[in-house]
Amino acid sequence: MEKTGNLEYLRHSLAHLLAAAVLELHPGTKNTIGPAIENGFYYDFDFPPEGGSSSADLPTIEKKMRKILKTWKEFSGKGVTEKEAREFFKDNQYKQELIDEIISKKEKITLYTSGNFTDLCRGGHVENTAEINPDAFKLTRIAGAYWRGDEKNKMLTRIYGLAFKTKEELDEHIKMQEEAEKRDHRKLGKELKIFTFDDDVGPGLPLWLPNGAIIIEELEKLAKETELQAGYVRVRTPHIAKESMYLKSGHLPFYQDTMFPPMELEGGRYYLRAMNCPHHHKIYASEQRSYRDLPLRIAEYGTVYRHEKSGELFGLMRVRFLQMNDAHIYLTPDQFEDEFNRVNDMYLHYFEIFGIKKYLMRFSTHDPARLGEKFVNEPELWEKTEDMVRKVLGKSKIPYVEVANEAAFYGPKIDVQVWSAIGREFSLATNQVDFAQPRRFELVYIDKDNKEKTPLCIHRAPLGTHERFIGFLIEHYAGAFPLWLAPVQIRVLPIGRAHQEYARKIYTTLLDQNIRAELDDSDETLNKKIRQFKIKKIPYALVIGDKEIESKKVTVESRDKESLGQMSLENLLKKVTKEITEKK
Repeated sequence: MEKTGNLEYLRHSLAHLLAAAVLELHPGTKNTIGPAIENGFYYDFDFPPEGGSSSADLPTIEKKMRKILKTWKEFSGKGVTEKEAREFFKDNQYKQELIDEIISKKEKITLYTSGNFTDLCRGGHVENTAEINPDAFKLTRIAGAYWRGDEKNKMLTRIYGLAFKTKEELDEHIKMQEEAEKRDHRKLGKELKIFTFDDDVGPGLPLWLPNGAIIIEELEKLAKETELQAGYVRVRTPHIAKESMYLKSGHLPFYQDTMFPPMELEGGRYYLRAMNCPHHHKIYASEQRSYRDLPLRIAEYGTVYRHEKSGELFGLMRVRFLQMNDAHIYLTPDQFEDEFNRVNDMYLHYFEIFGIKKYLMRFSTHDPARLGEKFVNEPELWEKTEDMVRKVLGKSKIPYVEVANEAAFYGPKIDVQVWSAIGREFSLATNQVDFAQPRRFELVYIDKDNKEKTPLCIHRAPLGTHERFIGFLIEHYAGAFPLWLAPVQIRVLPIGRAHQEYARKIYTTLLDQNIRAELDDSDETLNKKIRQFKIKKIPYALVIGDKEIESKKVTVESRDKESLGQMSLENLLKKVTKEITEKK
């Protein structure tokens, strides 16, 4: 949500306008809360039993909002006593509960009025209702919402709306939303047979189909090649570990809510791992280290399990089973700037490959007031490491924002925000500095003076998890993956049965060259075969008919550029091999 004033105020003002319209159209309705949110606003209502609201009512409510808006001029606020507030909202138990909360916090009770509508509100509205463009807002949908987000409470009706300063901005956002629906990774993931979920397996536990497994393997191959060149060593570690290790790391006290319940085994307690770092710390500790061994970069595509709440699961974006492009870099303080920059350079390298044009580093720091509660109680180390990160980011010129109170419990972190091709924001990867766990695990190295020192540790995952990253890529590419990443790279299309033998030879040659190919030797018409290859978003199709057999060539159809004409198989292989190698 915007923090720069007017747009947030405008959206909050429209929430009031929505409530006023609903109360006029549906007498007896109880309005509850209505905040401004990203791109718009909502309001929650408790409709009377005899009549509620449905999506079909939204145009009527919108029309009423515009009619009321003409009668409003400004929002006037006034402080009232608890008695006055309770009397005003005597028939609304939801407002009574909000008043209880305001009193408990010893805050001022204020009512805001515009026209004939008054609401319990802290403020934050447009100065003049003329700032609200009647053509620049739109009600979008109705949903259920528990009062105060608690499923033990009554289910209310939530009405959502979009709001911008101009009609053009609204229209552009609606257009983007429509495009986002077409690119929805859940929809395309099913259509392109990338992944599926099954009730017997469990919620949040994706099953990767053959096409999805190919994408995973290609991403892992890219990461391994990139990390090999960057001096990483690869390891493999177990999916479970004893409770004692997670107590030592500090994850159980700070992270237990997102870990699966323990398993009792041979008199001990074991946990499914929710993070890879403790295992990697144990690998570091498996032998004595010298300053000459540092930086030590340990990488693993580690599988982790997180007990996300059922209501927060969302396709591939929020799951309980994750395969993480993880690594931990153990280093001396004087190596920090260089290593941190090398990690950021790796991010930029990946952004170029995947055509990510807009990105932002979200630098999260600690809250001194919550040391020992949410963050390890090491105030000096917090200040020191946050300052180190701040200085490196400043020098790098990479765009970043600083956010308080969102660091990892063991040190400051950077969340990498990226925007897809249609302008939607995703939180994709992370880069964290850890000063706490190396000390907890008593990790040391021998310095130049033959003294034991504790290394710093950088946690980094430039490609995040396969799940979230592939979900992002499905939307980013609208399912039309570049050739190197496409599950099927070429489909061979013989026109008729007389052309199948030659088509099969072409198909076999492609497989021999490690090209992921398919042969469509069905009896369908050529037009239908071409239509199908484009629906499946396969980069290239090779048409085989009389002319192609006679010339010993193939006619190349492109998913993106229509027909490329006839081409010898040798030249085709050169073309696609170059395209795959360059990852264009």
